[in-house]
Amino acid sequence: MALVKTLCVFCGASDDVAAVYRESATRLGEAMAAAGVGLVFGGGRIGLMGLISAAVAQGGGKITGVIPRHLHRAEIGGRQAIGELRVVETMHERKALMFQLSDAIAVLPGGLGTLDETFEVLTWKQLGLHNKQIVLIDVAGYWAPLIHMIDRVVENGFAPPFSRQLMRIVRTPEEVLPLLASLPEPAVAPAGRFSS
Repeated sequence: MALVKTLCVFCGASDDVAAVYRESATRLGEAMAAAGVGLVFGGGRIGLMGLISAAVAQGGGKITGVIPRHLHRAEIGGRQAIGELRVVETMHERKALMFQLSDAIAVLPGGLGTLDETFEVLTWKQLGLHNKQIVLIDVAGYWAPLIHMIDRVVENGFAPPFSRQLMRIVRTPEEVLPLLASLPEPAVAPAGRFSS
């Protein structure tokens, strides 16, 4: 069984989304805090990022945010950061550090930034650079088109069939931690592959 102490969560930074998505972020944060699993995330106080970090904080959980300097004002503004905040110079550094600080990755609904983060860790896994578990939370069928697109990529020969197994798919936030606990401990990736 895999021991997950820190979970990196990729998710949207928009406040203008349906309640079902907002509730999913809060529920995942509550589950993480209850299980003693620390949050690693993009550091922002807006959108689903703000909701999940607030829920983890409310439950007394550990939080580490990673934010590029140029997004600090937009995603945090004049508010105080929740938990530990690490400020980096670039988006690339943000993704690499979030990856380094986490044992596994979960993906809530989000926009282009969330897609970018998700495809980067999926590509790293496809290339054999890591074997961390990646869990896509398909809230209200949000990720169904993405899942279909990955199937299409494989069916048309642009990726090998094992690409479908690079991530696990669940329907609710409550399924994430039990799933991760049930999976075997991943193999250790080569050291230094993601150093900044």
